[in-house]
Amino acid sequence: MNKKLNFATRQIHGEKVDKELISPLASPIYQSSTFTFRNAAHGGALFAGEEDGFIYTRIDNPNSRELAMLIADLENAEKGICFSSGMGAVSAVTWTFLSKGDHLIADKTLYGCSFELFEQGLPRFGIEVDFIDCSQEGNLEKYLRPNTKMVYLESPANPNLKLIDISSLADKAHKYNSEIKVVVDNTFMTPYLQRPIDLGADIVLHSATKYLNGHGDVIAGIVVGDEESIGRIATEGLRYLNGAVLGPFEAWLILRGMKSLNLRMDRHCENAMKVAEFLDKHPRVRKVYYPGLASHPQHALAKKQMENFGAIISFEVDGTKEDGERCHSTPGQHDPQHLQSGGPG
Repeated sequence: MNKKLNFATRQIHGEKVDKELISPLASPIYQSSTFTFRNAAHGGALFAGEEDGFIYTRIDNPNSRELAMLIADLENAEKGICFSSGMGAVSAVTWTFLSKGDHLIADKTLYGCSFELFEQGLPRFGIEVDFIDCSQEGNLEKYLRPNTKMVYLESPANPNLKLIDISSLADKAHKYNSEIKVVVDNTFMTPYLQRPIDLGADIVLHSATKYLNGHGDVIAGIVVGDEESIGRIATEGLRYLNGAVLGPFEAWLILRGMKSLNLRMDRHCENAMKVAEFLDKHPRVRKVYYPGLASHPQHALAKKQMENFGAIISFEVDGTKEDGERCHSTPGQHDPQHLQSGGPG
């Protein structure tokens, strides 16, 4: 899409899959496992990759393609691909680019299932993994090796909102070896608030279950990057390594949710800042982790590489385990000394 258009316009109108003779404002749901061919020659050309089109939804579907094109456009990437879960996306990316004898550097602060895949899954197949603090200056260089093939991180990280200077890290990794894939999980930010491709990352992935869908009714993952890398992930990671294919209806639901992404994220950020400021002054809160607070140790970096500060807040309560359990079990309690568990924290 025309990059001169602002984010909201691109988000709403997106990239459309051509539909001969019809131009619906809202794309229909292509709830079909297979697609017909005009004739045998047409089918042969599709299977040979000589002509673009659709064969089988496990390989490609108009709804998932439209969604992948939209997220790639908003992330300023060349191409995208959809998965049936965020972990389907993570596993497809790692299995595509890592083989026996390869080395992965991952930040030590990660979403739990990603950490388990790297700690327990990859080593079973001869892939070496080092978990390091990628936010520490000079730390990456200590662990880079000739067999390092990937550096994987989240920024902000789940759950303590630690930030990593994506531009600096990508530059160091690529200077050591231009073939290293720098992979960033951008779930907490969305392309509205942060675009890691612009900062030097090679591949960006999302759990589309969260903000991209925005309605709590879909499990999905999305990966974007350069055309060659996404082509490999489609052929290897998705088609025959994990088969985590997103269904047409789920893709359609996310496309619907995407039309309000900027409005939702603006309100999320506004509310999160108010909650973070409240918690920061609360006598029963020991520490608040939110990049928007001036007290966050990487507040300056947040302002540099993020459009806004996001909606995820972590905090430490100054109390006992029993205090936490009591707060959790009394959602109707309005005593200001009791912290409720149902909000953004």
